[in-house]
Amino acid sequence: MKYGSVKTGSPCCAGGVDVGSWSMETLTLERFELVGALGSGADYDVRAAVDRETGRQVVLKRPLPQAVSRQMHGPVEERTTRTLDAYESAGQHCAAVPRIIGITEAALHDSYFGDEVGQQYRVRIEERAVGIPLVGDPRSRILRVPIGLGQNLFALHPLALPADVSPWPIQSQLLAAQEIYEAAGYALLDLGPHNIFYSPGSGQISLIDASALVGHGVESAQANRGPQDVHEFYLEMLKFYVAPDPPPGEAAGYYDPYNQRPVISIDQECDDLGRAFSTAAENLREAVNLCLLKIRTKGYGTVAEFGRDLQECLAQITILHEAMPGRDEAAVAWNSALQRLTENHWTRYLFDPDTELNGLSA
Repeated sequence: MKYGSVKTGSPCCAGGVDVGSWSMETLTLERFELVGALGSGADYDVRAAVDRETGRQVVLKRPLPQAVSRQMHGPVEERTTRTLDAYESAGQHCAAVPRIIGITEAALHDSYFGDEVGQQYRVRIEERAVGIPLVGDPRSRILRVPIGLGQNLFALHPLALPADVSPWPIQSQLLAAQEIYEAAGYALLDLGPHNIFYSPGSGQISLIDASALVGHGVESAQANRGPQDVHEFYLEMLKFYVAPDPPPGEAAGYYDPYNQRPVISIDQECDDLGRAFSTAAENLREAVNLCLLKIRTKGYGTVAEFGRDLQECLAQITILHEAMPGRDEAAVAWNSALQRLTENHWTRYLFDPDTELNGLSA
């Protein structure tokens, strides 16, 4: 797949929407009341806040203070610029990408955040994602929080969905998001379950980090991995969102994240996935092996082409789910694991279990 340049303001073929329709607003932080810390990633410190003008809950994303204080945040600022460019071309047309409300000028923000980094930087303001992370903060394991519930219950073994939600909603929405970015000349990477929020009541996902990009002259989303392209995304889809095994027979089988070792290389991952699916049912194994062959050889021309092959993998899993022995026992385990989402831990997110889980039962 090749990536060309797309001029700002040219028509985006995703829905025929004018990519110049979004206008980024320059904001001041005084408009937002800090609520608390949401976490830190490799590049950004993320805080929850409330918009004093609208009452909307938002997130504030700034470069890690440690990097700013050492004047090492230049690459993060460049990544922010690329993210904004891609949002203008693609993200604003994608329902799975939280709306970017605006960005501050580069300035000293020490008094607002209560620290002393002593350097200027920008802060990006986005809508806060609804739902729970498919994989929660690893530090929560210390408190015995089952951080893998979202991935296992809703992505790998979705034995129950709301009545108006089509099968395999997480995979379908990730494919749809990638097609929108493809139309704008980008590939969106790093879409593992740690970067995906899911609302069980609506079946909708949110991509909480849409900044790992290739295309438009961006050679690699990760400097230590060499050249990357959209086949990295296809690999992530098989690694994190397709399971060779049937649904667990006990609730505890849903608690731990699945396949969370970082991606090292395409060849190694294809070897590992081939071994993992070697004992799966024949039709599923053959469907997965076809995907792995095309990923290894970088043989996919479009996202839609990969999507058809992935949907065949998921169709085979659906057949296995419907015919599996011990279906009743698996349903009991699924329902029991689901109840763990009513615990206090999950209230830190925009997630009301009484509403989100109402009527959801395998």
